[in-house]
Amino acid sequence: MIIGIDLLWVRPNICGGTESVIRNLLNGFGMYDDKNEYLLFAGRDVAETFECYKEYPNMRIQICDVDSMKRVRRIAWENANLDKLARKLKVEIMLIPVYSKPNSLQEEKGGIPYITVIHDLQALHFPEYFSTSKRFFAKKSWKKACAESRKVITISEFCKEDIIKNYPSAKEKCVVVYDPILLSAEKPVKSDNDLFENIKAKYNIEKDKYFYTVSSMLPHKNLETLINVIKEIKENEPDLRDYKLVVSGVGGKKDEFNLKVKEAGVEDLIVDTGFVSNEDRDALYENCNLFLFPSTFEGFGMPPVEAMMKGARVVTTKCTCLEEVTQKKATYVDDPRDVNDWIKRIKEAQTKEKKICSFPEYNLKEITEKYMDVFSSIIL
Repeated sequence: MIIGIDLLWVRPNICGGTESVIRNLLNGFGMYDDKNEYLLFAGRDVAETFECYKEYPNMRIQICDVDSMKRVRRIAWENANLDKLARKLKVEIMLIPVYSKPNSLQEEKGGIPYITVIHDLQALHFPEYFSTSKRFFAKKSWKKACAESRKVITISEFCKEDIIKNYPSAKEKCVVVYDPILLSAEKPVKSDNDLFENIKAKYNIEKDKYFYTVSSMLPHKNLETLINVIKEIKENEPDLRDYKLVVSGVGGKKDEFNLKVKEAGVEDLIVDTGFVSNEDRDALYENCNLFLFPSTFEGFGMPPVEAMMKGARVVTTKCTCLEEVTQKKATYVDDPRDVNDWIKRIKEAQTKEKKICSFPEYNLKEITEKYMDVFSSIIL
């Protein structure tokens, strides 16, 4: 079976988590699928970033006559040409890894069945983050994907319920397939000494004497609450005063974050690393006292799972999917914005033993096989 994958939307190092997920899946399809062939549709300006996947015997690249970095033109080309090109190349199933399914010939008229992935409905819940045009495009695309796709894949039971509630046409189509997480749970909790020695010097932190979080700086990530937690600790919790908060924060409202840190008077206790490499991030997971994840909205919520796979004790919220994806293995605050609740749960988590948590459900082979099951269900 020939499966087409739309990669025209990928703008390397700009699309964030969605790009990481599809690149992980491409490796999974290459390593674990010996039944299907994959045709990767890529923009001419970024096609070279997909050359590595040609090493897999079941993968080919189709370079399209459009530039992925020119977003408006790309969307227009995609809607006018992608489906026709896929049919010409004998594609039997089209996988659209993001919510914007292009125009296509109806299946009853000989068209290709489509599978569309919807990661979450963030623009519906946080319209203030998006321009009017982007909100309109997102809502129109979600509705179209739910109505026209043979299957809709989403990344948590929470997201599935959210999609069906807002787009009932997806009720019989929606399937949950979790995101793959590529961390080795077998790696020792103690990281390479030289690597962490460099991190210590760079950020002026000590092993087991800092709390860690990985997050964008958008309001729903709720970092303001952690700033207030550190402020309360500095003023009223002598047993916790020696702990710094290390934030690997990328994107969002960084200026507002820095201003709130200054207003709280905790510049000496909060370290913003900005973007960090996977190796540095993993070392920060492994050597932190606790990993704190205060988010109030997630479609999946990868960082707390990654942290537990690296042996960190995690305190997070019960919001949206977080209890689901962390499988109740973390410590949870009842009120995500209650500073005293956070301090209570921090102290509770510190009494627990550090241990590596296993999440086989997020293993790349497992996730690849679930995608293959969805492919098979369409042909059958």
